[in-house]
Amino acid sequence: MDEYLIVLNKDEDTVHIIDIGEQRITKTIEVDHNPHEVAVIPEKNKTYITCSLGNRLNVIENKSFSIINRIDHQDFNFPHGLAVTPDSKRVYLASTYSEKIFIINTDSDEIENVFPTHQDKSHMVAITPGGDRAFVANIGSNNVSVIDINQEKVINHFPVGTAPEGIAVHPQGKFLYVANQKDDSLYVIDLVNKYKILHKRRLGSIPIRIVFSPDGKYAFIPNRKSGDLSVIETGFARQDQKMPWEIKRIPVGIWPGGTVFDESGERAFVANNKTNDISIIDVRSLTEESIRISTGIHPDGIAYLKK
Repeated sequence: MDEYLIVLNKDEDTVHIIDIGEQRITKTIEVDHNPHEVAVIPEKNKTYITCSLGNRLNVIENKSFSIINRIDHQDFNFPHGLAVTPDSKRVYLASTYSEKIFIINTDSDEIENVFPTHQDKSHMVAITPGGDRAFVANIGSNNVSVIDINQEKVINHFPVGTAPEGIAVHPQGKFLYVANQKDDSLYVIDLVNKYKILHKRRLGSIPIRIVFSPDGKYAFIPNRKSGDLSVIETGFARQDQKMPWEIKRIPVGIWPGGTVFDESGERAFVANNKTNDISIIDVRSLTEESIRISTGIHPDGIAYLKK
């Protein structure tokens, strides 16, 4: 099977399909204005892309890497963060400035439900491995919204520092990690004990995403302004109560953004917005490889696909 990166170039309205083995662009897809975030669903043979300034969701078929649908809604206003339910039947989309959540059926591509968060700048979404809860980072409200997926409604909010953006649930499902842009900090939230803040850790400057290695051992957090990647050893992967620590910062390109691991967890890929390339991280040595992959203008959203 071949391995690919799906890379969104925000300032040229394109998506690049990159063959990882050959480290080259194999196809360029023209999409709607300002593509930001991407969610791949191999089981459905689809990829969803938020085109934030085009106020539209583009759907790509994974075999041909061609656009097969465009989804519109009158309340799309900078559609951004995406998360897929564990059964692959639904996509949750956060629309930043309309401050609403959209639930999309991945068979029909129809919007099944829309509801407000009533919070300021609802931007990124994360879903638990069990599929019972979704969490939304609200940048302007300095909090996280809790969504009951079975009821399809917001049931709670909790504060989590200043300008939260990066958000992810640890693969064990017991901990939520949140990175805040303006206080440059990582918060670790206990999902079992009433959303208690367990740990707070200082990161680099303007952390904006969080992605876990497949085994849950590491969280990688790109720091936009400082141009590096915070490596967090979670500790929880070993079933003990060791605190998560930042064990290393890996220098990458200018304005790192979207980050993704491959299936094996041996490599990670970081989209460098201002150097227009992809850093390849050797996870075993926690170092950047010597060769970067060139992209289009302002790459940001990135996803991995094996087929």
